Amino acid sequence: MFTKMKNIDSAVRHLKAFSIVVVVSCCVICCFALWKSFSLVAEMQSKVYILANGKALEAYASGRKDNIPVEAKDHVKAFHQLFFTLDPDDKAIASSIVKALYLADASAKRAYDDLKENGYYAGLISGNVNQTITVDSVSVDINEYPYRFRCYATQSITRPTSTTQRSLVTEGALRNVSRSDNNPHGFLIERWNTIENRDLKTTARH
Repeated sequence: MFTKMKNIDSAVRHLKAFSIVVVVSCCVICCFALWKSFSLVAEMQSKVYILANGKALEAYASGRKDNIPVEAKDHVKAFHQLFFTLDPDDKAIASSIVKALYLADASAKRAYDDLKENGYYAGLISGNVNQTITVDSVSVDINEYPYRFRCYATQSITRPTSTTQRSLVTEGALRNVSRSDNNPHGFLIERWNTIENRDLKTTARH
């Protein structure tokens, strides 16, 4: 009888130990599953995806310093495209110039005022002239602040009877400013100056 009691007591102890091991194991597995789930959610939330041409592309965050050359070149390119891409429409010209002047200081405003005073924009409208620009390259020196740049571009001036290709080279400096809807790159062009603007060729239109 005593032997049976000992066997029962031993079986109960083993059952308790087994139960404790099972409960502890379940708790550990649950804690690990929760931790892993939160980690995966945090990792997914830290990623940003951009939809481009129907494809989801992952975007990676980087510091301002890493992006200076790329953003500076794009800022210069955007300014030149807005300032020099003109249609024979006074409202379209005004809209483009206003957007361009958000990206530069008074040096660009002076250039615009000079062109306007000399009747350049009026000539475009009266002569039904379209002007477009292709930015060939932009060099930016980020070793010294403000960042000096030089822009090489080609202008195409389309008149009713001819098309003229012009070489355009400008230079200036870039100063950091706050980002905004009107200035998404956070740069301001200073001391902007045209150092070359000459005809390359003129072809007749048929």
